[in-house]
Amino acid sequence: MNKFYLEVKQNGDRFANTSGDRLDRYLCQELPNLSRSRIQQLIEQSHVQLNGNVCILKKTAVKAGDRISIEIPKVEPLELQAEDIPLDILYEDDSLVIINKTAGLVVHPAPGHQDGTLVNAILAHCPHLPGIGGVQRPGIVHRLDKDTTGAIAIAKTEQAHQHLQAQLKAKTAQREYLGIVYGTPKTGSGTIDLPIGRHPVDRKKMAVVSIERGGRSAVTHWRIGERLGNYTLMHFQLETGRTHQIRVHSTHMGHPIVGDPVYSSGRSVGVNLSGQALHAWRLRLEHPISGELIEVTAPPPEEFTTLLEVLRRRVVISHSRH
Repeated sequence: MNKFYLEVKQNGDRFANTSGDRLDRYLCQELPNLSRSRIQQLIEQSHVQLNGNVCILKKTAVKAGDRISIEIPKVEPLELQAEDIPLDILYEDDSLVIINKTAGLVVHPAPGHQDGTLVNAILAHCPHLPGIGGVQRPGIVHRLDKDTTGAIAIAKTEQAHQHLQAQLKAKTAQREYLGIVYGTPKTGSGTIDLPIGRHPVDRKKMAVVSIERGGRSAVTHWRIGERLGNYTLMHFQLETGRTHQIRVHSTHMGHPIVGDPVYSSGRSVGVNLSGQALHAWRLRLEHPISGELIEVTAPPPEEFTTLLEVLRRRVVISHSRH
């Protein structure tokens, strides 16, 4: 573990303007070899002390004379192996590739899923990828849950990785999802603005958790796409990208995603689903080199369209009986 000791300088040197600056910004200036996201992660994981006290708030102001110590744990690189796993490629050039991810495919290796992931597949497709965006998640800009299907972007260069992540943070990249939920919302559209954090009891789940208790801001816009009797086809647009965000927010509003093994009641719909009926349908982003707007639409998987057809037929039959 490496440890650094810093003191915010007095006026008159190149850090003359740091008085009142944010802690994470100051550390970015002092430690240029670390990315902003890595520094924020170190702060949140209690590896930074300000004047002898652990500081976990990245927005904390620092001023001349403050003493800062930062511990940088050694990152154990995963032994990532390239695997020849078929990929449905929607778009590709020298900077990025956009994949239509299948259900059951984990995005990056983690305990319990050391291989057979999207990263393993991408390494076979792009052998030069290791190191882009970090050794543990090479090229990964955003993620999708294991059983959520659809469009996901992977950066091929460090420049593309930083540019795409900046778009997500600035909310200029747009991610639109299709989901089939139980029941029908009372209004045609709306916004859910509720923070999300780790479930206080079941640590494998996420939940609506207040900011004071560790939740992070989460905003989901939704609108009804089609009413299907006791079910509804929904369009979701993410403003933030928290873990399980759509699944948690839709459950909180009383309309969980059909087939969700974690957040719904497990009611049968008469169609065999490999996971929740949630699909990353459309991805809009600015090309990191040309600045051109790229819009990619990922066709939903067969089981999603089959479920839609079954529900539509039920509506027709129900209407014919009345």
